[in-house]
Amino acid sequence: MNIERHGTTRRYSDVVARGDTVYLAEVPESLDADIAGQTLDMLARVERRLTQAGSDRSRLLLATIYLRDMADYDGMNAVWDAWVPAGAAPARACVEARLSHPGMRVEIVLIAARCP
Repeated sequence: MNIERHGTTRRYSDVVARGDTVYLAEVPESLDADIAGQTLDMLARVERRLTQAGSDRSRLLLATIYLRDMADYDGMNAVWDAWVPAGAAPARACVEARLSHPGMRVEIVLIAARCP
């Protein structure tokens, strides 16, 4: 089985897929936005990358969400809860972490199944 990589740089790939499984990590581009804005931005980019890999947000298996500050938990969840289709929530962890840029409030790692 081949491994597919999309958006590959020397350091990372935007998406890696093997067989029926898609792996991706995403950060927001709009580092000046509040947590809701960064989460919206990030999830819109996630959706595009899932589509590119032959999946969608109803096929999420696992999500790990990293927050710079757990005070942003409710604001991030308001956007997340509206984005995840009813009945399709993945297994999920949300942790506080020091992120790679001081303006970054959220980062996500996802595993999804490809659409049949």
